[in-house]
Amino acid sequence: MVAVPAEPGPTHRSDREKLFRRSPRLWRAMMRINRAVIGLTGRLEVTGDVPTESEGPMLMVANHIGNIDPLVLVAACHERRIAPRFVATGGLFNTPVLGAVMRNAGHVRADRGKATAAEALGYAVASLTEDSRPLIVYPEGRITLEPDMWPERGKTGAARMALASGAQVVPISQWGAHETMCYGMVRVRTARDLWILFSSWLRAVRRRPVLRVHFGAPVDLTDLSPERVGDAARARDRMMRAVTEGLADLRVGELGHPHHRDPTRPATTKRSPYRA
Repeated sequence: MVAVPAEPGPTHRSDREKLFRRSPRLWRAMMRINRAVIGLTGRLEVTGDVPTESEGPMLMVANHIGNIDPLVLVAACHERRIAPRFVATGGLFNTPVLGAVMRNAGHVRADRGKATAAEALGYAVASLTEDSRPLIVYPEGRITLEPDMWPERGKTGAARMALASGAQVVPISQWGAHETMCYGMVRVRTARDLWILFSSWLRAVRRRPVLRVHFGAPVDLTDLSPERVGDAARARDRMMRAVTEGLADLRVGELGHPHHRDPTRPATTKRSPYRA
């Protein structure tokens, strides 16, 4: 079973509230709106907690299960009075309004598959060390295509961020967000593509699935070094095992095939090396 961190004390809550209020006002307003949207979409259940952010840089690593799960994570963080930042795909930063909001809120751009991709690691490390607000990253880099929706092995980028910055790593496990919107297509190109996604969300609003999020205990990486060969992979595996451990408790009764079936979701033939 996953150990649930102790209830935060008055000093912890006070420090967290101060840090939360240092986030841009627009981002905090958007988090409140997002919480209302998630409240309409399903029943949010948040367990666990995180250490006091003022203790140093914090990197949060989460499993990626659906199109809406970033919104679910933001809602869960709002419940804990945390205003997180994301490492997000560069395309989001190019949109006229959203891009400006993301830059203002301190989110970190990652241009996958481009010459600037290597720079994203440096930006993330600098962001972690210069800004005390937590940074969320998906180590898998994409929505999992593992046959039973366990975390894929993923890349070592998040592990390198943690080792280079000395950030405390908090695993986040989530389950249920995949029921709120179908996988759909890789890119939305037509109005029909958009309607497929939107109509699946409307069906979820009627069903109101349970959206479970668990903040786990920090992952110990103190014996690993950013310079030592192989330590990034070791750090990645520890992080993903911690995420998977929390996930196993959230999906009791669904350790095999998930109950919810999405015919639009593709799947690989590779089984997760971390699955319970």
